[in-house]
Amino acid sequence: MSETEAIKLFKCLADRSRLQILKSLVKEDMYVERLAGRLDLTPATISFHLKKLADAGAVTSYRSQYYTMYSLKRDVFLSRILDIICEESDEAALQARREAEYRQRVIDSFFEYGRLKSIPAQRKKERIILEEIAKSFQPGMVYTEREVNIIIADFHDDFCTIRRDMIGEGIMQRENGKYWLAKEK
Repeated sequence: MSETEAIKLFKCLADRSRLQILKSLVKEDMYVERLAGRLDLTPATISFHLKKLADAGAVTSYRSQYYTMYSLKRDVFLSRILDIICEESDEAALQARREAEYRQRVIDSFFEYGRLKSIPAQRKKERIILEEIAKSFQPGMVYTEREVNIIIADFHDDFCTIRRDMIGEGIMQRENGKYWLAKEK
């Protein structure tokens, strides 16, 4: 189910009358007049709600003698909400572009000629800066504390704070005086 279809369905389900129609259709297929009598609504109101439900893909119709019968499309309701949420957003590329532009603005405002002007106070911005500095380390390689300090000192004089923050943010790991880049998730 696409994001647009899910939004349509969720909006459609956010109405008491439509929910009552669906509850009736779970038991058996019905026609407009029968639903109207059962739910104490006018046939025009039932038709309006059935049109909305059909547009959302929740019900389908078929002809049976003189009546147009409506039935529940059960497969639509078998989708798990977690599956819908985990599906890639229709705007994923746009969101990725916005994030990349934001990251670049942060990098441009805190770095000058390859050196860090100041350590950002905002954690989100500091994380971006730390990830940028981490690009100077080779994945899988183990460094001594001195080697880490020398690499970080190329960016900023307060290498102790940056080293500690890289460990705290989980960008680097440390054990027995040895440092390495943490594996990305």
